[in-house]
Amino acid sequence: MLLEANGIQKSYDGVKALTSVSLELRAGEVHALVGENGAGKSTLIKVLTGAVKPDGGEVRLHDQRIEHNNPAKAHELGISAIYQQPALFPDLSAAENIAIGNDGNKLWQRVNWQTRTAQATRMLQQIGARISPDALVSSLSMPEQQLVEIAKALAANASVLIMDEPTSSLGHEDTRNLLRIVRELRARGTGILYISHRLEELFEIADRVTVLRDGNNVGTHQMAGVTSRELIRMMVGRELETLYPKLEIKPGEVVLELRSVCCKQSRVKNVNLAIRSGEIVGLAGLVGSGRTQLADALFGLATISQGSVYIDGMPAEIRSPKDAVKAGLAYVPEDRRRHAVILEMPIRSNVTLASLDRLSKNGMLQKRAERDVAQEVTGRLQLKATSIETLAKNLSGGNQQKVALARWLITKPKVLILDEPTQGIDVHAKSEIYHLIGTLAETGMAILLISSEMSEILALSDRVAVMSKGELVGIFDRKDASPNEILRLALGQNDTRFRGRN
Repeated sequence: MLLEANGIQKSYDGVKALTSVSLELRAGEVHALVGENGAGKSTLIKVLTGAVKPDGGEVRLHDQRIEHNNPAKAHELGISAIYQQPALFPDLSAAENIAIGNDGNKLWQRVNWQTRTAQATRMLQQIGARISPDALVSSLSMPEQQLVEIAKALAANASVLIMDEPTSSLGHEDTRNLLRIVRELRARGTGILYISHRLEELFEIADRVTVLRDGNNVGTHQMAGVTSRELIRMMVGRELETLYPKLEIKPGEVVLELRSVCCKQSRVKNVNLAIRSGEIVGLAGLVGSGRTQLADALFGLATISQGSVYIDGMPAEIRSPKDAVKAGLAYVPEDRRRHAVILEMPIRSNVTLASLDRLSKNGMLQKRAERDVAQEVTGRLQLKATSIETLAKNLSGGNQQKVALARWLITKPKVLILDEPTQGIDVHAKSEIYHLIGTLAETGMAILLISSEMSEILALSDRVAVMSKGELVGIFDRKDASPNEILRLALGQNDTRFRGRN
């Protein structure tokens, strides 16, 4: 056996995070680890990598107990981890980040920049990442940073590789590349502990699966011996009847219309699109296709250099987020921890940030009004927290996403832009978010849904718009949309801009 966790126990302030959890990882195996947020997956990973000391149990590598484990020791022993949130230095280049801890440089030893750059180039090419090794990490998108993190872990030549939601922010093409690398590593004898909420990936790549629920080991099974329905039941403790609750809503009048919209700084060009009241339009495409860049331009985070935006048939001048909010737009960005919620602030302050004007009198925030509004909207979204004074950093990913949504629901927007709304959240939280999206559409809200999960796009959207290289290259009605057709256009094959309705 390559790696063993035997009877791991861990509590925080009397609350049990892990209760005698055991797991075995074999050489040349992909072992999936699944469970809802809060099931204990993150705590187990931290124990394995030495970031957290367990209250009981042991970790063994090559049948030898690891004593006094810590991150440096785990790295030295060949245990490497890729986390959902990239742990990179923003002001260093991709090559420098990949080299940190991997190039063996000692104090006062000169850096061999040529070797460092060559290694970074090789690692990035190996995973199919189109990123310059000299690019500053701060200039990279969230998906690109994730690819740098993956390249960094591969450069360590670890015998044990822990991958925590490695594809959560990746598009279809980058995901395929990553799964190819996982297979190659498995063939070399690397043991891979693979955590993902994308169950379809697990059935494609994993040999065995261990399910955690409420800090307990529910069981370990051969992947080929279980179904997705059985996995979901084991994770949530009950049947989850409908994961994608699509409501049939008749769209109303056009709420948002884009006419030949261009954004020179992000290379978005000539986008024509209309979204109706009560309609969900899915925006598909590969990472770097321009989906997020278009959303940024619509919300005033980037400058629209040409073209026009119309709200309810009237031209809208959007030069800043303030203009966008005033025009009736709301935007939940893909990286919720950096751009959607303020982790060190309580739920109450987070959800009222965009509504301070209406909650203030004579320049003073009305605390009671703020509490009442926060209590009402979080209750409506069934946000799970001890109180509205709970810090956002202490919430699960699904509840953090609800906080981000709550902030904008208070403003009563006409158009809601959602960028990767279920990225890195568990299957039950996903179902809740899907239900919420459908409910918002039912109220007449127009929704632009950006997602890298094909199943999500196909299940929730009334129409699917496809972007490639900054352009809108096709629009499908729900009944005509298929994974193959969407991917074909996303890859730039057979441009059909005028397919379907605008």
